[in-house]
Amino acid sequence: MDTRAVSGNKAPLELRPEPATHRLELKQTEVGSVFVSNYPPYSLWNGDHLDAFQRALDTPWTSESPPLGLYLHIPFCRKRCKFCYFRLYTDKNAAQVEAYCDALAREIELYGQQPAVAGRPVSFVYFGGGTPSYIAGKHLRELVDRVQAVLPWDRAGEIAFECEPGTLSESKLATIRSIGVTRLSLGVQNFNDHILEINGRAHVSMETYRALPWIRALEFEQLNIDLIAGLIGETWETWRQSVRETIDVGPDSVTIYQMELPYNTRFSRQLLDGALGAELADWTLKREWHAYAFDQLASAGYEISSSYTMVRKDTRGSFLYRDSLWHGADMLGTGVSSFGHLSGVHAQNTASWSSYLERVAIDELPLERAYSTTPLDRLTREVILQMKTGSLEVSYFRHKFGIDILEQFGPAFDKLAQQGMLNTTEDAVELTPNGLLQVDMLLPEFYAPEHRPARYT
Repeated sequence: MDTRAVSGNKAPLELRPEPATHRLELKQTEVGSVFVSNYPPYSLWNGDHLDAFQRALDTPWTSESPPLGLYLHIPFCRKRCKFCYFRLYTDKNAAQVEAYCDALAREIELYGQQPAVAGRPVSFVYFGGGTPSYIAGKHLRELVDRVQAVLPWDRAGEIAFECEPGTLSESKLATIRSIGVTRLSLGVQNFNDHILEINGRAHVSMETYRALPWIRALEFEQLNIDLIAGLIGETWETWRQSVRETIDVGPDSVTIYQMELPYNTRFSRQLLDGALGAELADWTLKREWHAYAFDQLASAGYEISSSYTMVRKDTRGSFLYRDSLWHGADMLGTGVSSFGHLSGVHAQNTASWSSYLERVAIDELPLERAYSTTPLDRLTREVILQMKTGSLEVSYFRHKFGIDILEQFGPAFDKLAQQGMLNTTEDAVELTPNGLLQVDMLLPEFYAPEHRPARYT
């Protein structure tokens, strides 16, 4: 979450379930966060560090500043999936959506006035959600016109946009293409309609297939399809079906996540109440499904780009947003609850709808909490995030931080090597296939001792 030092594309690996002697202790899917997107843990961020973020905003950028990205949170969905933990709304009318888009544009205009941002080139843009494709084409066009006036992205290397298939029309896709989107990410999750239904998804597979010809005709540079291994109701038969249909579609890249259950999801509440049991796949089975998908995609001409992603060899598929953040880029996180990073300081917006709108209306950045990182925090953050690519280059960290990571994190590397999760040489750290399949569970080994007891979110 870069100036890319670790290649985004990896050679194919044959991923197989790990032998029992190499399994980590966590086997059953329990309530709690597993996926690691940042460091230190979010629960440690607080209002006391907001002054540090303002100082970062007050410091003019220079030619030596890291790449700058822009994240726009569009927090609307047709319905909430039962496994979803994001800040989103399913009850807002057209006027409220328009008011939010107006506030989002104003927030970005406020950032555009800050010395750390004014006139600074934008390297990547990401429309995330929620469901960015939920909003009307008219609202999207108006939002983009205002943003482009203060932060033009005509020279950005990537404009990524998340879509829910059922929200797409031919005209809306044309609007999305017209604003410069290079990577369209389609949240398919599964091709089995029964599984989509019981997991609370708003779309059905027919809507995916309806949108695909429009997407191809508009010639987006990259089409990504998201899948989730371990949805409720999944079986080997249904998972093979989804993998087979994904390969038949032939997207430029495929991203696969293993379902987790953070605290604030509907399924999490059911599990804590004892109403969700045998239906829930354990981590071993989810890794088996993940490995199967990667094997099948490799046979179909894809190669590993990260622990979650396969990219077709014959395309220019890339993930600049991901790789930039994993290598320490700055990013403005805009929209309700969104988080970003600037000059070594993390910051997150208020998670309150009313507070967000009210504060932006008085020309105040809607920040709620922040965290000013230490040099060691920043080193650790890049180590754990870049491990998701499957490898670490020792020389990169020595050049950037002046530290030998094999010495700094020697005990963690040794422990994981003994468990069969990675191998080290004097030049690199390489995750094994088993390590790659469960990389997020390995990362807390690198946390500072004082951060390990903290709840992640």
